Amino acid sequence: MKDCSHIESVELNKCGELLKNLVSNIAEVVVGQNYLIERILVALLADGHLLIEGVPGLAKTTVVKTLARLIDVRFQRIQFTPDLLPADLLGTLIYNPVEGVFTTRKGPVFANIVLADEINRAPAKIHSALLEAMEERQVTIGEHSYCLPDPFLVMATQNPIEQEGTYPLPEAQMDRFMLKAVITYPTRLEEQEIMRRAAIATTSYKQLPLLHPDDLLRMRALVDTVYVDEKIEKYILDLVTATRNPAAYGFADLEAFIGYGASPRASIYMLLAGRALAFLRGRGYVVPQDIKDIGPDVLRHRIITTYEADAENITVEQIITRLFAETAVP
Repeated sequence: MKDCSHIESVELNKCGELLKNLVSNIAEVVVGQNYLIERILVALLADGHLLIEGVPGLAKTTVVKTLARLIDVRFQRIQFTPDLLPADLLGTLIYNPVEGVFTTRKGPVFANIVLADEINRAPAKIHSALLEAMEERQVTIGEHSYCLPDPFLVMATQNPIEQEGTYPLPEAQMDRFMLKAVITYPTRLEEQEIMRRAAIATTSYKQLPLLHPDDLLRMRALVDTVYVDEKIEKYILDLVTATRNPAAYGFADLEAFIGYGASPRASIYMLLAGRALAFLRGRGYVVPQDIKDIGPDVLRHRIITTYEADAENITVEQIITRLFAETAVP
């Protein structure tokens, strides 16, 4: 593929060094989880929200908190519980009896990076309260709407849906997350290193911010200039539209297993995330491998399977694997 990048190499190298330094500092605290770290950085660069799924104890929260310490922005962690109220998240009106007026008290969602910890432990009314914030970047309290800070990013963690005491996120909110990253257990060697670090009671990490909001906004502007060839755009469209009409793309056997395919938001996010991943890898242009690597994270929470798929033990992951394995690559 011809290098049609118009990103200045000096800027690209400078940003690349900043990001490498960021990753190395995270690695001082968290063992492994390179896949998760890369997806978080893609979400930051592409100005999208990220959903992280995994069983308890896989350092999901630790990764996000460590990253937040390394970025000079306001960070807020919210522990989601069944008794959480929308006002606890967004804010509320407080009556002042002395002046006889109501004043607005903003909630913890008014931060640059919001960690929604165990988001699926809260009921549907809390999920709905987040929708406006995630999509419109504003919150309505009483009769007034308030803009959220820029940058604004929601990183949510959740336990697998089948775990006891969890509530499935509604499809409308799932679609607001650019990526859904699914993480698994560490390798044997990684877990050995985790044990060794955890056994040292005096371990402390005094990390100073390495990235400032201006740096992040500058990087996002550069990501917007990453070149995407028309063939890559058609490749993205083939992958996404195949989830809606599998038979037209040579996947007739999957038609009975897909109830609803991905929306156009999936095409948009796959393009944006592909650009961010290419930038993160030091390139000013997108290659098909970028789409193959990031595409499953864009699609996995946007494909809804049928009861027949459940009966046949056909999972979303299997469907996505077929799509990427058999769709023609430009």
